[in-house]
Amino acid sequence: MRNRLIAAAVLLFCWGALPLAAQQPCPTLSVVVNSPEDQLLLAVNGATDSPQDQIAALDKYASEHADAPAMTCVNEYYTAIYVKQNQFDKAISYGEKDLAANYQDVNLFVNLMKAYVGAGKATDNAFTVINKAPDQIKAESTPARPSGTSDADYQKLQADAAETAKQFSGYMEYAFFELLPRVTDANKRVQYLDAFAKAYPDSPNTGQLYFQYLVAYSALNNPAKANEYGEKAIAADPNNPTTLSMVADDYANRHVNLDKAESYARKALDLVPSMKKPDSVSDADFHTQQNLLMATAHFTLGSIAQQRGAATHRLAAAIKEFKTAAELAKGNPELEGRTLFYLGYAYESQAPADHHGARAALTEASQLQSPWQGEAQKLLAKIPQ
Repeated sequence: MRNRLIAAAVLLFCWGALPLAAQQPCPTLSVVVNSPEDQLLLAVNGATDSPQDQIAALDKYASEHADAPAMTCVNEYYTAIYVKQNQFDKAISYGEKDLAANYQDVNLFVNLMKAYVGAGKATDNAFTVINKAPDQIKAESTPARPSGTSDADYQKLQADAAETAKQFSGYMEYAFFELLPRVTDANKRVQYLDAFAKAYPDSPNTGQLYFQYLVAYSALNNPAKANEYGEKAIAADPNNPTTLSMVADDYANRHVNLDKAESYARKALDLVPSMKKPDSVSDADFHTQQNLLMATAHFTLGSIAQQRGAATHRLAAAIKEFKTAAELAKGNPELEGRTLFYLGYAYESQAPADHHGARAALTEASQLQSPWQGEAQKLLAKIPQ
């Protein structure tokens, strides 16, 4: 029996936002003393403890100088202030006004990405900002040498600028991998991945990049590309249990490379207990994530044992793995439903068949709201009483 394509538990490699260095808004704005722009900046920067006063000052300027060149800067300040207030939709609306005007600087890009991530909006504009960021970061992180600066001081200035650029670039990469899983169209995912790979050729997140290609090509039912990027992901990050588990599951699901799939699944099981819990994840959530990874690996081992024992109907090893996986998958209806369906099928396929065990597993599967509910009900109806 050919398995369906199964979505394995996909965990992000990035667990929290990177710290960002101080950001300079409107770096190209030239302000004349006592001008309306000067008065605006004094009001906004002098009211950092009162966002309402900052917004009021911006509103006043915008109503009186709607066509002024400084409106791009005003929009940038709106964006930053609304991000701090967690009003992400408003931040996006103002930031995108600047994008439409072809205005850009690193401060605007970073705050816009905070808003996109905070709002969970994986839009074309979001990925456009990510891809434009490297050139803008480079442009703003290449300091001119001030007159009279010593070699040592200038080297420090350059080092500080390089570190700031690294932090900004790191945040953009973090934002990319946060938003990409929200893209439901697998073809668009591949397009975004290709553009990211071009914009960030020296990314330190190669393993994650390949992993996301694996996810996308698996969804597109492109086994050749899925195999290619799965192996690349493991080569780049050989001790990542998430990648190992998913590649193993994919191989077993497609009935290929079963020896390699078994090796990867067992390695994943060895690695999961020593995973480091990120500070941003609760103990309970982290334990659940570990259980789902182990459930997927045990399911893979059960699927392999089922395929190897199909001709002889000796499925005791498969049943053992499926039972373990079902216990670990509790709380995740899709993974638990899939496992219980295959457990029921294994009970019914062994010789002699265990009708009671099959009915029990399939009854549980048919009660779960999952893609396997209907299949479980169909198979359950065929089991002798």
